[in-house]
Amino acid sequence: MSTPAIQTPTAPAGPEPTPVVAIRQRRRPLRGILLWLVPALTLAGLAWGGARLYRSMNVAHGAVTPTTRVKRGDVALTVTAKAELRGGNSEEVAAPMTGEGEMHIRFLRKAGEVVNEGDVVLELDTTEQAYKQKEAEADLAEAEQQVIKAKADGDAQQEENNYSLVKAKADVRQAELDCRKNPMLSAIVAKQNNLALESARDRLKQLEQDLANYKATGEAGIAIQEAARKKAEVQAATARKNIDAMTIKAHRGGYVAIRQNPNINWGYRGMTLPPFRIGDRVSPGMVVAEIPDLKSWEMAANIGELDRGHLTTGAKVDIQIVSLPFQKFHGYVKDMGGTTGPPWDRHFECKIALDDPSPELRPGTNANVVIKTEVLHNALWVPGQAVFESDGRTYVYVKSGSGFAAADVKLVRRSESQAAITGVTEGQVVALANPDQQTEKKAGGSALQALQK
Repeated sequence: MSTPAIQTPTAPAGPEPTPVVAIRQRRRPLRGILLWLVPALTLAGLAWGGARLYRSMNVAHGAVTPTTRVKRGDVALTVTAKAELRGGNSEEVAAPMTGEGEMHIRFLRKAGEVVNEGDVVLELDTTEQAYKQKEAEADLAEAEQQVIKAKADGDAQQEENNYSLVKAKADVRQAELDCRKNPMLSAIVAKQNNLALESARDRLKQLEQDLANYKATGEAGIAIQEAARKKAEVQAATARKNIDAMTIKAHRGGYVAIRQNPNINWGYRGMTLPPFRIGDRVSPGMVVAEIPDLKSWEMAANIGELDRGHLTTGAKVDIQIVSLPFQKFHGYVKDMGGTTGPPWDRHFECKIALDDPSPELRPGTNANVVIKTEVLHNALWVPGQAVFESDGRTYVYVKSGSGFAAADVKLVRRSESQAAITGVTEGQVVALANPDQQTEKKAGGSALQALQK
């Protein structure tokens, strides 16, 4: 019998790898590459930053100072300032001269409000004047009664004096009749009659003198009471006049410009005084507001005290109204006020009249003005920033070889952009900034900027 062949069992094939495992197997080489690439990029970045810092520091050390050349020509000296448009020949609205220590504002128009002739602009509190008026009217009524009483007393005294005069005359007449009987009477009785007649005549004479005195005294008393009545009348009329004067009306049409209140103690440096408002106290004669005449426009500019000596009345002015940027206006210096302000900010008000007003102008509009002071002909000049002043010296930095050297100059005049000088020659190269300070500043700034970047 044949034996059956023994078949060796074969191992079953393993399962095929999943897609996730396959992907991980393929990423193992990429991960190795990244582990070497990241440090290489880091080192490259540090090398690039160091190179840039090195180049920045080298450039800083070789910073170029801006320069210009000394020029010869006409130098127009100007003064620029900001100004406010307003009408000229202003009508001042002031508190009346009432003799009081202070008054308070009860009504006041708003700044810029347009008013017509006869409109009320300012009203002050009339409480004190109303009290004085009532008091004066009461004194007047009492004085009138005193006058009536004095006249009545005078009339009564005159009637009494007239009666006494008639009686005295009657006594004299009776004594004269009694004396006619003396021839028929005894000597003693006749003597008594003569004495009685003499006494009656003396009383009549004395009474006639007293009547004149009584009349003068009565008239004087009446005059005194009349004077008191007139005084009370004046006081009442003055109180009524003051009350009427405390309501100030516009004498012409225009707009209201409110003044600053100097009674407020504004203790902060650099702060401007606030305008008057309702409730503020004012002194007699103090100007609270003004109504400019819109037919004669003018500008009001506050200019620093240092520029006062450069300006003269009549100097030409170029005006640029902020709200009308495409129109040019011209004018001239009309007047210069007194210098005011604290020692650290002294300034004065310069009034500028407009030569060519326009219907588009509005009060209170801001403007930039350029005042032409004078023109220096054929003068050496450089930009204003090229002239330096220190320790009483005025100098410029003149180009000398590869650097700059300070050269003393004399400053003739300086405008906001140009400086007329002497002590240099035309065409010389001068620095527009301090070379030493600029080099230090640029070196430090460039290194810092490179580090920040």
